Amino acid sequence: MGLVAETLTLSALWHGLAVPLSRLLFSISIGLFVGTLIEALQWTRAVAKVAQPLVRLGRLKDVSGASFSLAFFSGAAANTMLAEAYDRGEITKRELILANLFNSLPVYFLHLPTLFFIAAPFIGPAAGLYVGFTVLAAFLRSFGIVLLGRLTLPPLSEGCVSCLLAENNAKWGWRAALKKTWKRFTRRLPRMIFYTIPIYVLFFFLKRWGVFDQLEAYMAQHVAFLSWLPPQAMGIIGFNMAAETTAGYAAAGALVQTGGLTVKELVLALLVGNILSSPVRAVRHQFPYYAGIFKPSLALNLIVSNQALRASSIALVTLAYALWG
Repeated sequence: MGLVAETLTLSALWHGLAVPLSRLLFSISIGLFVGTLIEALQWTRAVAKVAQPLVRLGRLKDVSGASFSLAFFSGAAANTMLAEAYDRGEITKRELILANLFNSLPVYFLHLPTLFFIAAPFIGPAAGLYVGFTVLAAFLRSFGIVLLGRLTLPPLSEGCVSCLLAENNAKWGWRAALKKTWKRFTRRLPRMIFYTIPIYVLFFFLKRWGVFDQLEAYMAQHVAFLSWLPPQAMGIIGFNMAAETTAGYAAAGALVQTGGLTVKELVLALLVGNILSSPVRAVRHQFPYYAGIFKPSLALNLIVSNQALRASSIALVTLAYALWG
């Protein structure tokens, strides 16, 4: 019996901790290297042109625009680019936070196909409405950040959006770029590992000890303020909060099959579940990753800011749909 328990424990540590942690470190390392290499090759000005109109309107610098465009392909590389610029003093902490929030739209689009194709088999046509509203919320966040940047950031000099990264006009060949990239990569990688590993291990054991389950269960039981939704919707919200998102979809699908909810009630329940479940999941899943790129205090600041903006935008869309949908 003791041998079986030991084997199960080793298996849990391997599959639940060592393997996902290795994947996380590999993913962050790739993002760190790619972001640094792109900057060393001076591709950032060309990439920034994709988002240049919004960047100019929001008074964000070229590196923020490049990060936004790069986030459509790699969130880790985009965040690494911002962290590098902040460490060198090229952008302020305020712009770093705004740029990171600005990236929520492309980062969301990275996961959009998966989100839709998981939801569709469970809830059918309601998946299009639900995903559409979350996309609308993401666009609202981006436009809100542009407006906030316009109001709070200092104006840029004429023409600076396209030339801020041209202070060093030297052309970097591949050899020189790789040398520079490797030097900066090896300087940042130890700090990334130093923060990421212990934080990830801590969160692994907190999850195994049931800390997150107790927190989510407590939150799931205190939703009396949602009395405007039918009782059946509480099951969707509870499953969404107490388990992974797929469990919420499964509960919703069961209610759709039995005719327990209208499409509107179903979509509203999923949106509310999204708002309530995201903060705990964000801290649990994102903090180790963010702390590997930014300093822990800044990482927590960014996560809280992202979740506050995300919850506000989805709540606004949910309210509009509830009143006028």
